[in-house]
Amino acid sequence: MGFILRLLVNALALYLLTQVYSGVFFAGGTGVGSVLIAALVMGIVNALIRPVLLLLSLPLTLLTLGLFTLVVNGVVLLLVAAVTALDTAGFGAAIVGALILTIISWLLDSLVGVLGLDGKRD
Repeated sequence: MGFILRLLVNALALYLLTQVYSGVFFAGGTGVGSVLIAALVMGIVNALIRPVLLLLSLPLTLLTLGLFTLVVNGVVLLLVAAVTALDTAGFGAAIVGALILTIISWLLDSLVGVLGLDGKRD
């Protein structure tokens, strides 16, 4: 059940991102299925590719005091956009979109935790 909830939260976060920021959008005529597929691909990329990118960029991340992580997150969003119906207006838009997506995901995760839907007990 946790996987499905996480997928739905990520899908909602991606959808909300496309509504609040015009630099990241879904191709015309896409439906709920496309949003769910993009969220699934985002989860897979975050689990498999992002850790490798973070490890390879560790010197730059340390040099920039962690700010290079924003670039890595933008690359992840570009990778997802390359294989799904999600699209970006460019690399800068992907970095800004990744930052906004992080904030939206954090807010939704907090809401799920407050509502007790995550199954965790205090």
